[in-house]
Amino acid sequence: MTAGNVSGAVLDTSALLALVYEEPGAQRVEPALRRGAIMSMVNWAETLSRMADLGEPVQDAVPKLRAQINALGTLDIVPFGEAHGHEVARLRALTRSLGLSLADRACLALGRLHRLPVLTTDRAWRSLRLSIKIDVIR
Repeated sequence: MTAGNVSGAVLDTSALLALVYEEPGAQRVEPALRRGAIMSMVNWAETLSRMADLGEPVQDAVPKLRAQINALGTLDIVPFGEAHGHEVARLRALTRSLGLSLADRACLALGRLHRLPVLTTDRAWRSLRLSIKIDVIR
């Protein structure tokens, strides 16, 4: 899947997991899905990995995720391409002080490349001074 006509936001792994597990902030993810959201393949893989860590096999997690998402709207999974990789590398110096992971930077890079706000539960991101809106959902 690719980012087509998207007007919602970029979802971080933590935002999608908040929705899946009905955690605080989940209600802030729903409008983004209704408008059409995107997520990096890196964050999609991280989401599935976290669900597996919690005991949910991938073959069960994918249909569960898709059903929840499709009931609300759309989430396009964006492949991790060369431009995305370059932006992740550029973000390294700007995020090093917070120790952001590759997946965190993949999410932020997607927001910068598509000029969309990023939804996350990671409060530390509030201190980042980037050219994108970061919406901490709880």
